[in-house]
Amino acid sequence: VKLVESGGGLVQPGGSLRLSCEASGFTFSRFDMSWYRQAPGKERELVAATTSAGGRTNYADSVKGRFTISRDNGKNMVYLEMNSLKPEDTAVYYCNARSTILFYNYNYWGQGTQVTVSS
Repeated sequence: VKLVESGGGLVQPGGSLRLSCEASGFTFSRFDMSWYRQAPGKERELVAATTSAGGRTNYADSVKGRFTISRDNGKNMVYLEMNSLKPEDTAVYYCNARSTILFYNYNYWGQGTQVTVSS
C-alpha cells in the first residue's frame, strides 16, 4: 500500500498550490479519501474529505471557500486545490485513505508534503 503526496512547496500569501496524492496497492474506489495537515507544535487536523465515489465533501471551517478536494477513481488520485493561501496554512499535508471492509477498518497514510506560505 502506498500513498504518495506531491505538489507542496513555498508560496507567497494569496497564492495557490495543487497537492496530488497517488494511491496504489488497494482498491481506491472503496476508500474515503482525506487531506490532513500538521503544523509545528500542533495536532494533526482534518482539512478536507471526500467519500469513495466523490459524491460528498467536507471541509474544515478554516479552509472553506478556499480549498477544494477532488478525486479521480480512474487514476487512483486525490487532489487538494488550495487558493488564497495564508501563512497559517503552513504545515505538512498528509493524504489519508480509510475504509471499513468486511468489518475490518483500514487506515492508510502518506509520508506528507510540506506547504510553506510566506513572503
